[in-house]
Amino acid sequence: MNDKDYYAILGVSKDADKREIQKAFQQKARKLHPDVNKAPDAEEKFKEVSEAYAVLSDEQKRARYDAMRSGNSFAGYGAASAQNPYAGARAARGSYYGGFGGFPFGGMWGEPRRPSGRGSSQAFSPEEGADVIIDIELTPEQVKNGARKAVKYRRYEPCEHCHGTGSVSSEHAHTCPSCGGTGAMDVDMSFLFGAGVFQMVCPECNGSGKVITDPCPDCGGTGREQVMSEAVIEFPPGTHDGGTVRVKGMGHAGTNGAAAGDLIGRAHVAAERLEGKAQQGFKLMGFAAPFLLLALLGGTFSLFAALCLIPFCFGAGMVLREVPSHRSLIWLKRGLQVFVSGLLNALFYVLLLMWFASCTRGMYYYRPFYWW
Repeated sequence: MNDKDYYAILGVSKDADKREIQKAFQQKARKLHPDVNKAPDAEEKFKEVSEAYAVLSDEQKRARYDAMRSGNSFAGYGAASAQNPYAGARAARGSYYGGFGGFPFGGMWGEPRRPSGRGSSQAFSPEEGADVIIDIELTPEQVKNGARKAVKYRRYEPCEHCHGTGSVSSEHAHTCPSCGGTGAMDVDMSFLFGAGVFQMVCPECNGSGKVITDPCPDCGGTGREQVMSEAVIEFPPGTHDGGTVRVKGMGHAGTNGAAAGDLIGRAHVAAERLEGKAQQGFKLMGFAAPFLLLALLGGTFSLFAALCLIPFCFGAGMVLREVPSHRSLIWLKRGLQVFVSGLLNALFYVLLLMWFASCTRGMYYYRPFYWW
């Protein structure tokens, strides 16, 4: 269970009865509903109020919440925790089914925060670790002959104390006593706008249906901790700018024993990389080229030709500043690709300009300019 004070959120005392809780929720829900309250944090507060009501309006959930706040994870349930006290909660994580075909307000909940600290259970949610991407500088000689690069980076690795399980002593996670393992909780809101019953993600297990009752104090129950690692990435000959090399299993470790991600080394070759002003220069030249060609072919558009020549020369200057003589053929090839892309973008406007010119001269049936 998370550390939120549901009583404070609803503004009721700890010994408030079910009627007082329902009345407090109804008042706050009407004020904080996103369709009524346009404040930036109204939706988030409305979610918190609804989550608080979902727990405190049910006697078993409320007893479970009070027990969790006192430090006893499974107090108040006994043998009943093996059963599902909330029959009918079969929705998948993040899905909501109201009595009238869906969540009555058309909203979606954000994921609850994961619990922290001792004396409370931790959600058991194995997720595969993410990849770690590192940019590595290579010279043209290293591109040609290949290179081995040692890197030092920060990543998550399995916790040494719990061996990646997230649990100190238990080998397996327990069924969540709040939702009975379904990952969802029923909330009766039939008294509010006639909304009926809808389901929300269980705030204790985060929708996984399982919890860890004795989370590891070193990793907080996630099964991993952050460390500095070292690895060697080998780039084969012929690796160009943007090329990647993948090292299996050297990325972030997964949570609760899930598979680890990969370490990805991405080559960064300055002589081949087209970026910044040079890229903008090629694109500007390509965009100005069709207009300049049209102006030169027209003959009478001398002023227009001068205007088109200005951006073309400006783009050429941006390219020349990058000293093309120190660049490779791949850099030039990429520049030509950007040039062609800009040219094709400008071609549409050139054809449109030609069509307008033909209309102003009365050439309505001149086939090269009459497209429909």
